[in-house]
Amino acid sequence: MNSVVIVGRVGQDADIRYFESGKIKTSFSIASNRWDAKTQSEVTDWFNVDVWDKLAEIAGEYVKKGTLLGVEGRISSNKWKDNTTGEEREKYFIIANNIRFLGSKRDDMQSVEHQF
Repeated sequence: MNSVVIVGRVGQDADIRYFESGKIKTSFSIASNRWDAKTQSEVTDWFNVDVWDKLAEIAGEYVKKGTLLGVEGRISSNKWKDNTTGEEREKYFIIANNIRFLGSKRDDMQSVEHQF
């Protein structure tokens, strides 16, 4: 099973892209805090999120820096060869299928769920 749920704040305004094929992709990063027992401190993990199609349109319009989100989706990866070093590289990210707007730093939005 490949399933992930993250709750955190958006790091920057969402970046929306339109493709010639008619597909839409919105990307953003989300920071989620967790407790690290070894260091006895809170640690922030950053996750890159891609959203597609109708949900991407909604995310592109409403996902702004500082927004508190719940993101459900799956983990995916891209592999490529670095042109400079020739080394194999890999990037992991979340493909979201559900976004829940939980609030923002500026105001306490009413929880709104968009699922497709």
